[in-house]
Amino acid sequence: MPKAKGKTRRQKFGYNVNRKRLNRNARRKAAPRIECSHIRHAWDHSKSVRQNLAEMGLAMDPNKAVPLRKRKVKPMEVDGKERPNDIVRKPYVLNDLEAEASLPEKKGNTLSRDLIDYVRYMVENHGEDYKAMARDEKNYYQDTPKQIRNKINVYKRFYPEEWRAFSESLQDRDMDVE
Repeated sequence: MPKAKGKTRRQKFGYNVNRKRLNRNARRKAAPRIECSHIRHAWDHSKSVRQNLAEMGLAMDPNKAVPLRKRKVKPMEVDGKERPNDIVRKPYVLNDLEAEASLPEKKGNTLSRDLIDYVRYMVENHGEDYKAMARDEKNYYQDTPKQIRNKINVYKRFYPEEWRAFSESLQDRDMDVE
């Protein structure tokens, strides 16, 4: 349905708005968000990227930070001069990054509870008979015998201690039956 005539107001120029501050804030908001919290908190928006990284002891361009020597050309005395190293004003950023990198990696590979229950049910009822597992009524996704075998192997690989205890309990149960 179209708008009624004369209901929209014309935009008027805001004379009392500081355009310089408005544009600076818009640029700052448009800048990409720094994911690393250590770098983000130490970042100075009034400085360039190269200056910020140099203050933190990080390199903007790793090729220039660690120069590679060419094998055929012998360095002359003039080339032997080293650049004056930039003063690291914020070493705590580098220390925090090194501490975070030295932490052990968390294991993120887990299986769903449904898959674990499915594998345990199949092994309890059918043992190593994958064809019988494929014909089982609980095989909702109609997995083939090879797919079921692969799921069992994944479970063995992810939870070896749990699998060992489970297989021992099955053997104990089998001995009790006999």
